[in-house]
Amino acid sequence: MAPNSIHWFRKGLRLHDNPALREAVRGAGTVRCVYFLDPWFAGSSNVGVNRWRFLLQCLEDLDANLRKLNSRLFVIRGQPANVFPRLFKEWKISRLTFEYDSEPFGKERDAAIKKLAMEAGVEVIVKISHTLYDLDKIIELNGGHPPLTYKRFQTLISRMDPPEMPVETLSGNLMGRCVTPISEDHGEKYGVPSLEELGFDIEGLPSAVWPGGETEALTRIERHLERKAWVANFERPRMNANSLLASPTGLSPYLRFGCLSCRLFYFKLTDLYRKVKKNSSPPLSLYGQLLWREFFYTAATNNPRFDKMEGNPICVRIPWDRNMEALAKWAEAKTGFPWIDAIMTQLRQEGWIHHLARHAVACFLTRGDLWISWEEGMKVFDELLLDADWSVNAGSWMWLSCSSFFQQFFHCYCPVGFGRRTDPNGDFIRRYLPILRGFPAKYIYDPWNAPEAVQAAAKCVIGVHYPKPMVNHAEASRLNIERMKQIYQQLSRYRGLGLLASVPSTNGNGSGGLMAYSPGEQQQLPGPNSSTNSHCKSPPRPPLVHVTLLLPHPQGARIGTGRRRGEGRRGVFPQQAAEAEHRGQGSVRASIWTERWLTYQQQHQ
Repeated sequence: MAPNSIHWFRKGLRLHDNPALREAVRGAGTVRCVYFLDPWFAGSSNVGVNRWRFLLQCLEDLDANLRKLNSRLFVIRGQPANVFPRLFKEWKISRLTFEYDSEPFGKERDAAIKKLAMEAGVEVIVKISHTLYDLDKIIELNGGHPPLTYKRFQTLISRMDPPEMPVETLSGNLMGRCVTPISEDHGEKYGVPSLEELGFDIEGLPSAVWPGGETEALTRIERHLERKAWVANFERPRMNANSLLASPTGLSPYLRFGCLSCRLFYFKLTDLYRKVKKNSSPPLSLYGQLLWREFFYTAATNNPRFDKMEGNPICVRIPWDRNMEALAKWAEAKTGFPWIDAIMTQLRQEGWIHHLARHAVACFLTRGDLWISWEEGMKVFDELLLDADWSVNAGSWMWLSCSSFFQQFFHCYCPVGFGRRTDPNGDFIRRYLPILRGFPAKYIYDPWNAPEAVQAAAKCVIGVHYPKPMVNHAEASRLNIERMKQIYQQLSRYRGLGLLASVPSTNGNGSGGLMAYSPGEQQQLPGPNSSTNSHCKSPPRPPLVHVTLLLPHPQGARIGTGRRRGEGRRGVFPQQAAEAEHRGQGSVRASIWTERWLTYQQQHQ
């Protein structure tokens, strides 16, 4: 007897390169494609309207494509664990298929559903297609631990077989005699809900800059690959004002929701490169966007605390400040720095910002200016970014805040100079902060320096119509660099785990050697005229600040000479299992050998 199948959509919202969906229809008598949506969760979750709209458009497009195959999408209201047992019985299901989810929450959820299916006598088939590689194999190849430097990750995958080829798109021929029972009230019972039904007020909501769905994704990838010059020269286009705007070739939200197969993208890039370069093998770096995604997925797959500082074995526990007022100003684009505020306005309006713009606002919130935890910024991005992905979002924030993966803390983005170099005329500022439209280019990035007559002519008085800067960047960044330097120096002195701490070298010989400074020593730091702090005025150097580091020693050993006055103390310790790796001149990545840390954990748990 032909099986009755359910294919469970989560990510992977597409018909092309969907091996689990192919398994659902293989030899089946009936197939129903389901997506679970909890209306209560939708109304209470920390996800913004743009992201929900994108998801609903993806579901509508998926349903439209299934209709062409005389099938439909079944949007189920409720939780999978509560609803599946009823569906198994009601639809007489004997096969359940879905795409493998590598994230810890997904693996836990899927294990529970597999158990329910087994109890109901339902066969479960799971296929990998959201990632290029089997992440468990990468970890196995690395001795049972995820690689925690991108260089090591690249080394590992270079030893592996290439990703599997995409499977054929589901078609009428592949469906064969498999049918989908559809009732007359299908739309009422299983239709895609509206934003209003989910509790969103859409009055005044602008049209979507990023339309969701597989159809749009496939159109965009063709546009993306038309840029043969980029592939041939293997370069990214230079950053300019237009780069900051949403591109019709942008793909990140479509990869995040699985509207676009990462394997399809990978092999289309490969084929185009070989055509342009006459059959030469492409370098790994051609696939940078995909491989960084894969790197963070691998780092997160067995770490349920990957999005937290506390209890996260790869995250430095930095004593960030708790300042809800400052956090709100950053999130609501009221910092008084036009470059930062324009980026955050674009994020809230459109659900996307350029990757270098993400660097700028993340640095400003964390180690650059406000000294607020990366966890808070990650939550805001998770709410507003269309392409926010649990693994990639958390990994990127740890990286940009120098909490993991990257420790060159002495490089800091200037919220004036960085934007000015990118868009000297300030067109991006004028687009998203029209209140500043009247300022000449000379003052558009630092309008507080404009004479009163210029502010009056622009019909925008700083401190009245637009806020004054919430911090002195030059002072705050220098102070925070000093704090970061002390954190890594003090960690380097904790010999129990063999930590190598990254500190800027001042010997000028480019040796990249370790610098052994005591907590009380002062070191020359990058000044306001450095490449990362240009156009920022420099106040007198602030006094040295000592930071207490709380270590997880069984006797409660403490390293440090005090803490910053008025600062909430959260403790510091990097349980980083990163490989030692030299990076650039005068810096070394912070790292702890994996085996030493694991031994330490076993001894002191």
